[in-house]
Amino acid sequence: MLRPVLDVSSLNVVLSVLGIFILLSRFISFKIKQRWYLGDALPAFVLGVLLGPVGARFLDVSQWGDGAQGQKSAIAYGLTRLVIGIQLVKAGYELPKRYLRQRGLELTICLLPAMSIVWLVTSGFIMLIIPRITFLSALIIGACVTCTDPVLSQAIAKGPFADNYVRRPLREFISAEAGGNDGFGFPFLLLAVSLLRYAAAPANAVTMEDFDLARGTADQLGTSGVGRFGGGVKHALKHWAVEGVLYMIIMGAGYGALVGFLSRKFVNIASKRRWIDNEGFLLVPLAMGLFVVGTCGCIGSDDTLACFIAGNVLNWDGRYHSETLKRHDSFNPAIEALLNFGAFIFLGAIMPWGFFQTPDTTGITVGRLMGLGVLILFFRRIPAIMMAYRFIPHVCQDWKEALFMGYFGPIGIGAISYVEYARRLFPDPGESDVEINNLTGAMIPVVYWLVLFSIIVHGVSVPILSLLYRVLHVPRICDHPVEITLLSTHEPLPNNSTAVPQRHSAIVNNQFARGDSDEEDEEQEENQQQQQQQQHRLSLHQSIRQSMHQTIRQVTPQRLSHLQVLDGLEAHLRRSESEGGLSEQTLRGEKAEAEVDTREMV
Repeated sequence: MLRPVLDVSSLNVVLSVLGIFILLSRFISFKIKQRWYLGDALPAFVLGVLLGPVGARFLDVSQWGDGAQGQKSAIAYGLTRLVIGIQLVKAGYELPKRYLRQRGLELTICLLPAMSIVWLVTSGFIMLIIPRITFLSALIIGACVTCTDPVLSQAIAKGPFADNYVRRPLREFISAEAGGNDGFGFPFLLLAVSLLRYAAAPANAVTMEDFDLARGTADQLGTSGVGRFGGGVKHALKHWAVEGVLYMIIMGAGYGALVGFLSRKFVNIASKRRWIDNEGFLLVPLAMGLFVVGTCGCIGSDDTLACFIAGNVLNWDGRYHSETLKRHDSFNPAIEALLNFGAFIFLGAIMPWGFFQTPDTTGITVGRLMGLGVLILFFRRIPAIMMAYRFIPHVCQDWKEALFMGYFGPIGIGAISYVEYARRLFPDPGESDVEINNLTGAMIPVVYWLVLFSIIVHGVSVPILSLLYRVLHVPRICDHPVEITLLSTHEPLPNNSTAVPQRHSAIVNNQFARGDSDEEDEEQEENQQQQQQQQHRLSLHQSIRQSMHQTIRQVTPQRLSHLQVLDGLEAHLRRSESEGGLSEQTLRGEKAEAEVDTREMV
């Protein structure tokens, strides 16, 4: 007689926990997202902590598989790459068509000078708070948390709070900046790593044998191994420029653009000839994310930037996203939610709680980490964005929006991916010189703590800010109304919308996603505004000319010479306007001065 076998294995426990959490949270998902503004990350993370090694011990990653040493780090790195890659493809194609071209200047400002300031400020605070690490070590740890997390940023930019109170141009730019800077963080990380690995031997090392366990040739591109190689700053900059910038960043961006371009062409041809069904059409972003992450991992290029570029190029003509809206795509948001649940439950289960209080070995204490978290929260992004927002007026209109954009720059699983990648470039703690040993001992607790701090603080900030807005009676944004069809009578109304019962639809305001009709309407509005401004300026010029004609007639009958004076003044006004652009107030002032000058010359 066969007997049932009790198999409480890791796989069964993980599937059970993930399934029951998804069931219970989805039963009240509308309340969680649109009434309590909690999102998916914070509840999933808390569940992972409660069921992890410090809680009920249902989820112990160290016991998964064969329990080999270092498998936790490998799983964390692989899972975060997968989640980020798929999320960035989705973030890329949900932006308006040709968005990278339209907002190229604004993105350049935020991805180069502003991001450099964020990196240096963050590294300075880390060196100030964390003992026993050098400036290069602080630069490496700071580069891991410089980038805005693409997963948490998408939840903020596209969440219910943003639907109500954040303008669509700013939301689109937050999404685009998070997708871009997660890939652009690699040059900062690799620069600091190169300077440290190719530095000269430290004073505590007598020979290269004592210097490190690594063996390599300093001036050979593609050198493998961990730790130091020596060679100096010249070799460090050469490796960084070729391997870090050209190979990882530029080639990664080009590869992503190629994949996105070919996918768009094939999707358009297949759709036109009706070769692709609804399921196949909606599976394209997921397949692109898997393909780009896998191939970039094989060749060692930057998969995060490649995924974002691929998604944006997929929707370069605006057709793909418009078609997903028409087909009421619910598959990709469901996949996004599933990946978020798994990733943040896993992250809560692997938190290195024991490394947050090690004053004897690394000098790190909970008090130091709390102070570092507060400093990073308020001074990591806010000063840089407050300085840069005047140069990006098309997406950030005033200091309030700049403050919102600077504050909501969360640190999440993107930082986990960076620190796990960086840890693979150095020996294990205790197996190298003093500088690298202090770095490898501090990088994991510091980065994981900042991720923990950001998830909690930013997770509760949105509900608190929403309550404050309600108390202060801040009006909701009612721009860009779009009518959408409700698929069921039991479907709740979208956020910031008004029901139209007669048409079984709803008018949604400030919707993040926009189709072709929305973009055409905005282009028409911009053209109309430009035409109105041009007509208004022409009318002001005519008014100036008539006014000066009357002045000349009143003063003297000698009209010919004075008409020449008049033409010269008017030409001056037109030239000034064409060079710098004159406002209405400036034109009126020029008109008054022209009348006075005409009287004096007559």
